[in-house]
Amino acid sequence: MTVPGGQTHRLKTLIKKGRSFNFADAGKWTLYFVLIGIIAGLGSIAFHYLTQIGLHYFLDFLAGYRPPAPAGEHHLLTPTATPFNRWMLLFLPALGGVLSGWIVYTFAPEAEGHGTDAAINAYHNEGGFIRGRVPFVKTIASALTLTTGGSGGREGPIAQIGAGFGSFLATKLKLTDRERRIMMAAGVGAGVGSIFRAPLAGALFASEVLYRDPEFESEVIIPAGVSSVVAYCLFCLNFGWGSLFESPDFHFRNPLELGPYIVLAFLLVGLGIFYVKFFYGTIALFKKIKIPNHLKPALGGLLTGIIGFFLPQTLAFGYGFAQKALEDQLTIPFLLFLAIGKVLTTSFSIGSGGSGGVFGPSIVIGGAMGGVVGKTFHHFMPAVVTEPGAFVVVGMAGFFTAVSNTPISTIIFVSEMTNSYHLLLPSLAVCSVSYLAARKWTIFHRQVKSKVDSPAHAGEFFVDILQTIRVRDLMDQVKKVRLIPQDMTFSDFKNYFSRTDQHYFPVMDQDQRLVSIFSINDVRGVLFSQEIEELVVMKDIGTSTIIFATPSEDLNSVMQKFTIRNIDSLPVVADDDHSILIGMLGRREVISFYNQQIQGIKRSHQHSGEPASEIDYGRP
Repeated sequence: MTVPGGQTHRLKTLIKKGRSFNFADAGKWTLYFVLIGIIAGLGSIAFHYLTQIGLHYFLDFLAGYRPPAPAGEHHLLTPTATPFNRWMLLFLPALGGVLSGWIVYTFAPEAEGHGTDAAINAYHNEGGFIRGRVPFVKTIASALTLTTGGSGGREGPIAQIGAGFGSFLATKLKLTDRERRIMMAAGVGAGVGSIFRAPLAGALFASEVLYRDPEFESEVIIPAGVSSVVAYCLFCLNFGWGSLFESPDFHFRNPLELGPYIVLAFLLVGLGIFYVKFFYGTIALFKKIKIPNHLKPALGGLLTGIIGFFLPQTLAFGYGFAQKALEDQLTIPFLLFLAIGKVLTTSFSIGSGGSGGVFGPSIVIGGAMGGVVGKTFHHFMPAVVTEPGAFVVVGMAGFFTAVSNTPISTIIFVSEMTNSYHLLLPSLAVCSVSYLAARKWTIFHRQVKSKVDSPAHAGEFFVDILQTIRVRDLMDQVKKVRLIPQDMTFSDFKNYFSRTDQHYFPVMDQDQRLVSIFSINDVRGVLFSQEIEELVVMKDIGTSTIIFATPSEDLNSVMQKFTIRNIDSLPVVADDDHSILIGMLGRREVISFYNQQIQGIKRSHQHSGEPASEIDYGRP
């Protein structure tokens, strides 16, 4: 078929306009995500400087404690000559707790605890909105908590810096809640990906950590990927390229080694359940203590200091000890005390109201327990377990999977952080077992089970479900009604009207074909005009512009007709002849049927566990 020249020109013009619009739209969103990545990257740089300065002047200068750094990081300041003083370690975390607690509870109480959970809650329940002051309060409070010896991770404050800017930018641009959520999640991915030098994992983590089921928020992955790459590049340009840890070139070559790895998985599950239970038990305990909230982190810091007095390796970040475990430089008792002690100090530091993340400590705990299992099996089965350090890598991934329900992103995280990609098979095995065995428990108690349970997707899910249901599925709800002859006088209709509870009245011709319809509101104007009752016939009252539904139509379309025209009932007509009336379908019946379908879907999702609204997330 040929197109006339004028139409061809207009068609090309429209295509060009469409292309330019698409490119402009893509460019606009890319710019937004790049800006989020820049702010998250700068936030990572600033927070890293803050922690280095804090560690230098608190732990080093005051206590003479200089924990080792991971291979990918170096001390930015020259170590002092202060001799090691255990008694300072006893009280330093309490000092950090006092300062952190005062800042948090004075300026932004929602900044307490681990920031990733706050971001998850904002995504599901707050339309992606985060108060502008929260990232700044979180940054300062976390730096004080962690550099005075409190146990926690860096991802919490960095996630909130990126998330906070994404939320701020979306709010200033007056974007929708959905767009604000995406930009907030992109900030989370950028912050986590940059501070741990794992940009791919950061993007995947931001989309996976939102749910307890193995489900990704697909619309988040690409935006978070763009932001994460930008933030990662900025961070590495300032502090150097490379991974956070350096590990030997581990390989998986012996299938018999899967046996010890499965043993490791179940030990990690047990330790993970203990971690979640103890963490939320600590939170519950501190909520019951009758002292001002801003003093509770000081009490938690004192408990942390007591443990640190005997086990200094459990204080602060602990990444350097994970590095030593990778290099097989630590003994089994040291690693065991590191793993158990880190659970306790993290729970006291963060669970009391202190500020910091939970991913970082989980890496150290999992790596230490992996080292214990690897060295033990290497002692008894040296021909099978030839490299105990490999169990450290897999232990990192397996433990965080057990406490976070994020198996895929965690495997990528640990691979990028350790620059070890030859252990994907045992990591996948351990993470799969850990996830399946521990999915009832999670350190992120703001996670929801799936998109079905997320308020963020309530409207979308409503539409998706309605589009899968046809009017024919509700034929038992389609009611037969009295048909009004088109030549019936209004006086005759009044007699019938006084004896019926019908609200909508189809008007039929002599062949029983639908010609119009009217409601009780349409007869009000004639009802009290007795002088014209014998002159008016029902054909004159009804409207011939009939809004109807057919058996093949989906309920989303039907609900739109109900809503747009503000009507409560629709005539259902035959698919092949719209003048043949089948019956009337009410709005109330459609909504009731939809609710039944939702409950059925939720029951099928929850057949293996408790309903999302009743899950206790491992609390005692």
